Amino acid sequence: MADMNLGVGSRIQHPKHGQGVIIGVRFDTYLITFIDHGTKELEKDDELIETLYAENVTAEVETTSEVEKSLLGILRQWNGIGELVPLGERWKNGTMILKPMDKTLQPKEIPIDTFFHKIVMLRDRLRVLEQQINANKRLSDEEKVDLQQYITRCYGSMTTFNVLFRNKEQQFVGEKTKED
Repeated sequence: MADMNLGVGSRIQHPKHGQGVIIGVRFDTYLITFIDHGTKELEKDDELIETLYAENVTAEVETTSEVEKSLLGILRQWNGIGELVPLGERWKNGTMILKPMDKTLQPKEIPIDTFFHKIVMLRDRLRVLEQQINANKRLSDEEKVDLQQYITRCYGSMTTFNVLFRNKEQQFVGEKTKED
């Protein structure tokens, strides 16, 4: 099985990151969403990855249709358990208040937990969009790179909200500078 790839939907155990599900298969790496540590990209030959349940084992990288089928399987298996993205402690049960300049208008209060959930959903949808771009056979490599760069700039626009995240590794990251 050394020459075989675990497929999308495979459940694994890692001593550092805990239990996770493979959500993407690349040439040399797996994109894995861990229950307690978010999404990580690990080398396929990482000896610490222990297979709990192999799904879609193949010698090739997944196609979009296989990903869609596997995603449905994952949703059924985990029954609504998604990536745990904790809100920073100081923001829990807080309220965000939007005050209009016009004093005759009422301010809008939004629970920070609700706002944070929307931010996490946006991040997850950007990740799915990235996966769909990477798997698209009709786009040229140049078009894929252009779209990826645009998504990276979208992540960069969202870095203002990083203050809400408890864990740094789950924050938005935009374009890297040479110092990074």
